[in-house]
Amino acid sequence: MGCLLTALTDVLHSQVTEFPGIIRVYKDGHVERLIEAEFVPPPTHPKTGVSSKDIIIIPESNVLARLFLPKLTHPNQKLPLLVYFHGGAFCVSSPFTPKYSNYFNTLVAEDNVIAVSVNYRKAPEHPIPTAYEDSWAKRAATWDSFKALNQDGKAVLDRLWPFLCPANPDNNDPRVNPVSTDGPSLVGLGCRRVLVCVAEKDVLRDRGWRYYEALGRNGWMGVVEIMETDGEGHGFHLNDLDCEKAKGLITRLAAFYNRDMTSNF
Repeated sequence: MGCLLTALTDVLHSQVTEFPGIIRVYKDGHVERLIEAEFVPPPTHPKTGVSSKDIIIIPESNVLARLFLPKLTHPNQKLPLLVYFHGGAFCVSSPFTPKYSNYFNTLVAEDNVIAVSVNYRKAPEHPIPTAYEDSWAKRAATWDSFKALNQDGKAVLDRLWPFLCPANPDNNDPRVNPVSTDGPSLVGLGCRRVLVCVAEKDVLRDRGWRYYEALGRNGWMGVVEIMETDGEGHGFHLNDLDCEKAKGLITRLAAFYNRDMTSNF
């Protein structure tokens, strides 16, 4: 009997799907995330003066977001709002990890912006479009309350989207490919300025360039810019905040965020 139970357990826990270094899913539905989402509490950062706070934005599903506020120099100071969707292929990581906490403490202090990042629910337990819906909920709540990709990255992406969104497994889905012919026209994009940031060795580089080119030719009346960082790969700006290229990206973002800001005191 013991051998039978052991064999049954082995079958149920046998691996079905794996994205190396990211996530592993077993036949019994058990999900093993291979990237640990270590939690860092949100106190005021002693060096930058950036304060942070966690809020619940969707009470019924306990979806949280983390707010980051720079040290204010004037009580009536007007600041840009950065709404951020953290990385992790929609299935791992969170805004509460040391990597993202360190990044936002630096970016918010240097760029003088308010930043908000949501801990959207993850696939495969919550397939796409759950992450998108949670992120839009974050946007509303904010206003109300104030290395697998580096190895054969194209093949990984081709497998990943059907895993994340089994209801619509086509990699041409406009939610992952904004220039898809199946998506809405970009003419109606609801903003006046766009900055697309790509890295030379990132598997997503070409898609970023296609988005930039599409905005420039489709009749949208806004201004689009692109910045490409030479010699770097996916997520380089999160992995070494002290490197000159990461600092250069933060400086470029600061200019973009604050371009239309005027003093109100």
